Amino acid sequence: MSTRRLLLVNGPNLNLLGTREPEVYGTATLADVEKIVADAASAAGYEVRAVQSNHEGVLLDAIHAAREDCAGIIINPGGLTHTSVVLRDALSGVALPFAEVHVSDVYAREAFRHHSYLTDIAAVHVVGEGIQGYVRALRELVTLLAGQETNR
Repeated sequence: MSTRRLLLVNGPNLNLLGTREPEVYGTATLADVEKIVADAASAAGYEVRAVQSNHEGVLLDAIHAAREDCAGIIINPGGLTHTSVVLRDALSGVALPFAEVHVSDVYAREAFRHHSYLTDIAAVHVVGEGIQGYVRALRELVTLLAGQETNR
């Protein structure tokens, strides 16, 4: 298993970053997210495999596959945050530390966005920092992983 690889997961509608509600999500695109995460990961000695899908099963399959060759996961589950028990089960089931990221401040938005099925099992939780939140999440996850490596 490569302990120097991370899975970057972006859920439904995140392919619309840059055009969807720019007043909420900004003008950066998903390609911009993938680049800054890959660059930050490379600087920390990691590579990134990125997946985005509007289909829950595709995301579940990618998470399941990550247990074979990834050390951790960075995920922005989009609207699945508030609805998907199966996503929670997949993340819990692979037993990899993961960072939950949200571009907008979900706690300052509609009440239904305040609940996450993932937060209580996430190793890292970053909200409302725009796409730079992905970089903070990556750094915190890498720090956690480094601590696990020294405790082996």
